[in-house]
Amino acid sequence: MSYWSAVYFLMVTMSTVGYGDITCETSIGRVFQLMFLGVGLALFASVLPEILELIGAQSKWAGTYHGAKGKRHIVVCGHITYESVLHFLKDFLHEDREDVDVEVVFLHRSEPDLEFEGLLKRQHTRVKYFQGSLMNAMDLERAKVHDADACLVLANKYCPDPDAEDAANIMRVISMKNYCEESRIIIQLMQYHNKAYLLNIPSWDWKQGDDVICLAELKLGFIAQSCLAPGFSTMMANLFAMRSFITSPDMAAWQNDYLQGTGCEMYTETLSPSFSGMTFSQASELCFVKLKLLLLAIEVKPIDGGDTKISINPQSSKMPANTVGFFIAQSAEEVKRAWFYCKACHEDVKDENLIKKCKCKHLANKTGATPATPFSAALSKPLLNIKNSVMAKEENGSKPVMNGRLVPIGPNGLVDETYGGYHISYEVKKLMPTNKPADQQKNGKMEVGIADDQAKDFDFAKTEMKYDSTGMFHWTPARSIEDCILDRNQAAMTVLNGHVVVCLFADPDSPLIGLRNLVMPLRASNFHYHELKHVVIVGAVDYLRREWKTLQNLPKISVLNGSPLSRADLRAVNVNLCDMCVILSAKVPSNDDPTLADKEAILASLNIKAMTFGDIITNIESMGDSKDALNNMGDTTVKRPGPIYGTNVPMITELVNDSNVQFLDQDDDDDPDTELYLTQPFACGTAFAVSVLDSLMSTTYFNQNALTLIRSLITGGATPELEIILAEGAGLRGGYSTPDTLSHRDRCRVGQISLSDGPLATFGEGRKYQDLFVASLRNYGMLCIGLYRLRDAALTTVDATSKRYVITNPPFDFGLLPTDQVYVLLPFERKQSRFSFSETEV
Repeated sequence: MSYWSAVYFLMVTMSTVGYGDITCETSIGRVFQLMFLGVGLALFASVLPEILELIGAQSKWAGTYHGAKGKRHIVVCGHITYESVLHFLKDFLHEDREDVDVEVVFLHRSEPDLEFEGLLKRQHTRVKYFQGSLMNAMDLERAKVHDADACLVLANKYCPDPDAEDAANIMRVISMKNYCEESRIIIQLMQYHNKAYLLNIPSWDWKQGDDVICLAELKLGFIAQSCLAPGFSTMMANLFAMRSFITSPDMAAWQNDYLQGTGCEMYTETLSPSFSGMTFSQASELCFVKLKLLLLAIEVKPIDGGDTKISINPQSSKMPANTVGFFIAQSAEEVKRAWFYCKACHEDVKDENLIKKCKCKHLANKTGATPATPFSAALSKPLLNIKNSVMAKEENGSKPVMNGRLVPIGPNGLVDETYGGYHISYEVKKLMPTNKPADQQKNGKMEVGIADDQAKDFDFAKTEMKYDSTGMFHWTPARSIEDCILDRNQAAMTVLNGHVVVCLFADPDSPLIGLRNLVMPLRASNFHYHELKHVVIVGAVDYLRREWKTLQNLPKISVLNGSPLSRADLRAVNVNLCDMCVILSAKVPSNDDPTLADKEAILASLNIKAMTFGDIITNIESMGDSKDALNNMGDTTVKRPGPIYGTNVPMITELVNDSNVQFLDQDDDDDPDTELYLTQPFACGTAFAVSVLDSLMSTTYFNQNALTLIRSLITGGATPELEIILAEGAGLRGGYSTPDTLSHRDRCRVGQISLSDGPLATFGEGRKYQDLFVASLRNYGMLCIGLYRLRDAALTTVDATSKRYVITNPPFDFGLLPTDQVYVLLPFERKQSRFSFSETEV
């Protein structure tokens, strides 16, 4: 027998196949064959577990992403769970976005569980999952982070330690930026003060699309705007979330009206050349009447060539060609009418659906005008509206460098002292680094910094500062918290009326929630000082001492050291006369039963609703000597009549868990499994949960300017310049009332106008919404964006059981009622006009 024949015989025998073509003839050979089979099978059995372990160690999630050529992808990381991914994909892949030709790649340390794996299989054509660490460059290579269109970092909104969660996510950003500086990163942060750490990353650049969604800033900003216009938080939350509505004759009329508004979203589109030379009011009226679109804001390019700004309801300025507009509409298809509209071809068209691309449009295209892609429709140019000069690669040459980055040069060849398109004031220049050599001396003295040479022009002691250095917010010299503390008796002796009551539950060591983000929008400089609403915080002083550093420069704040569950404390602050009662909790949710995280907020809400007012007089003991505390309340005025029952006290409650919304209204019939936006408390604007901000990640990816617009509306005017100041950790800085800073007051704000009285009362008598829209815009410069209507339309007067709901962007032929209230964007009034639209009619 040859050698290879012997090998063949042994392999066939060992595998127990035994063809029989070769057999043993001798007894010794047969004994050897038996011994060989026994030993071979024993050895195979001993190594079999190791073989299986090696095969099992190669996880199916350990591969490498291989995308199709020309197809873009995004990398999503951070807090990756079944719930977070389900909500993200529901919004990101929504049908209203038309064809989203983008793959979503998830990168996480853990393997998905069975439920999560089932979700991935259902979306396997558009979603990929890889197991790995963002801190490992090899794993970043596997996910192709360097080729990704963007990297999104999700935060755990229910974590016990928000600062630790933010620190972990910021480290992930540092790792990705270290791997690829050009990566566009959008990150969720829990706490506002942690935004400053992102500015320390050398390659972090908002001009390249990097952005941060601060949940505390936006959440409290939404609630603050609801203090000015009840229900506005619901309207805005529905606008940036992708939702489809289906009305039904079986539903109540108010539900159909509300659901129609939830189908509206924000879109961007370039206005056609026919809009060139119009004022914003003229363009907005044309869009609403002719195109059935609501034009909310436009992009404004400064004459000096600075960065573009978003101007909401600007007054009297003419629009240049190819202006980008921000619209509220039902779909991206509708918004295209703004680009297709041609005065020559469509002026006589009555049906807005017939406004399509005409032949004249070819002439316009020859001028180089190209339409901007609606951010919800496609992703061919996700950064389309970012200035081209910023995106262009520039030679370093001999240009000045500051902190490793090029210093912008103005048109006159001098250093451009702006940041993000905003003029840098004197106080900020002192904070910013100078590019002058440190060893340079002049006349024996060190050279001054960027703005130190202007110090001789100012006398700090003699200059009265009414606004902060950016001119965007009212400012007051720092006060001690002891000067603003009231006890129950002092609060009862103070005439509180039309104020904001903040019921705050917090332990002395609870994480800071950033109350500054709630108060600052209420202190925006586009309010006159006498229009500012007093803010009275009812809660534990030990916790508020930790927050006070960020509040000490904001006027008209008082603190009552008490309990939000104490009816005596609530009566002392006249909760029945407030314009809004805000219920917040800073306590950390328990890991044992997270559904109980809202127990204090729900109890406080039900407690206020169960109260009755009227002839009840608070027991006032001897007054203490605290003149400073009383002076901080401002001038006293005559009390206006308030509701008799607590059910009619305007209130908004912040919830951690969406499911707990069912406990806020005992008379509603919402199913416990109903989505938050479909519940009655949310539709009425009396409940708000941080989960509604999840959609902002997708919105920001599709259009960065959409987040800028939302932030402008919500924060009251936060700017990049302000971010630099607050990053120092010293709070707001006072500024001088120069023409430049005073001009920053000239911006619109959110308001709510009643149709029961005043100059618009005639429109509540059976008129149509289009009539109100046109008259408000022409006569007062007010842009109507929605209605706040009584749930029971048959009511002609407001009583204790009346509830209102939000209608976003009603149809043009929508009938009005005398009890309706209108959401408007009010222009700044330099002088008080005959009719004041500043006060909210409840």
